[in-house]
Amino acid sequence: QVQLVESGGGLVQAGDSLRLSCAASGRSFGSYAMGWFRQAPGKEREFVAAISWIGRSTSVANSVRGRFTISRDNVKNTVYLQMNSLKPEDTAVYYCAAAATSGVVVAAREYNYWGQGTQVTVSS
Repeated sequence: QVQLVESGGGLVQAGDSLRLSCAASGRSFGSYAMGWFRQAPGKEREFVAAISWIGRSTSVANSVRGRFTISRDNVKNTVYLQMNSLKPEDTAVYYCAAAATSGVVVAAREYNYWGQGTQVTVSS
């Protein structure tokens, strides 16, 4: 069992940066691949970024490539999403998720555990 708690969301202006954190509790955090997803009002949840259990491999959605970076610290049991050059279309609730596998996981259905989400609002 893994519990995930996101933090770091907030209201920012276009062009600003935010760093989201996802703290995991439970056993064997380093055994889980991690991911970030987001859901805007009226839209389906979409993939943002993912990282393998050791952190050597990552994947980032085309819509955020070059602006967002995912990383993890297996000592602190935390995964991060650094978001730069934020745009109003990045406004959404951001969720972190854990998958009981080693590689990068893009599909939401393959994740076993989800956090409650943190709101990110980008004003123009």
